[in-house]
Amino acid sequence: MTDIAPDSPAGAPTSTSSRATRVLGVLSLAGLALTVVYAFAITGPDVRLGNSVRIMYVHVPTVTAAYCLMIANALFSGYTLWKRSTFSDLAAHACAEVGVLMLGLTLVVGAIWGRMTWGAFWVWDARLTTTALLFLMYIGYLAIRGLPASPRVRATRSAIVGIAAAMLIPIVHKSVEWWASLHQNETVLGKVNPNISGNQYFTLMLAMVTFLLVAVWMAMHRFRVLWLIEQLDVVGVDEAIEARRAENIGVGQ
Repeated sequence: MTDIAPDSPAGAPTSTSSRATRVLGVLSLAGLALTVVYAFAITGPDVRLGNSVRIMYVHVPTVTAAYCLMIANALFSGYTLWKRSTFSDLAAHACAEVGVLMLGLTLVVGAIWGRMTWGAFWVWDARLTTTALLFLMYIGYLAIRGLPASPRVRATRSAIVGIAAAMLIPIVHKSVEWWASLHQNETVLGKVNPNISGNQYFTLMLAMVTFLLVAVWMAMHRFRVLWLIEQLDVVGVDEAIEARRAENIGVGQ
């Protein structure tokens, strides 16, 4: 019926939630609550950035979560091209949707931070421009998934775009080093001695773990929804074929 492997691995979703998603949901809520307390009540303003540093506790974690989801999308896409797996194709789709959400939030929060720091919501800075290009690449990925096509063609096209888009991630990450940029250098990633410490460092790490949990929780839920929709489509096609066969048998008699 579908042109890619109609695999149903053990533990395939039968509903939109599971014990794992419920546990992740509780951990995510607890992490968000603790992050808010640390970000606004325990951690003080920065020496140079003042209270605007609190935006960092959303800006850095969301882009980190977006990177992780986009890398996961590329890995699932590669497996889809290799094995023609419906499971991995839908997992890639779910990762891309949540990744776009996280990266979009990164751009919005970054614009607010830019207005407070640089006096403008947007400048054609190397980091901002490459990040916007990465965002548009994944918008394109989702657009391709919405085009009319057979499941195999749709999976192949989107997988190729997903893998190509992920190749932009190291360019985005290193853009502040490779080109003149207003954006500050990496605060944590890639540095032996981070630029922050104490409560600020703990709050940032807590926020990064929390947003990763939230991103995984959302991706798992979205995957389960996509899987159930796919199974409904397969069942609908099977029922239509059986009904047509019954009609043909009736005519033959």
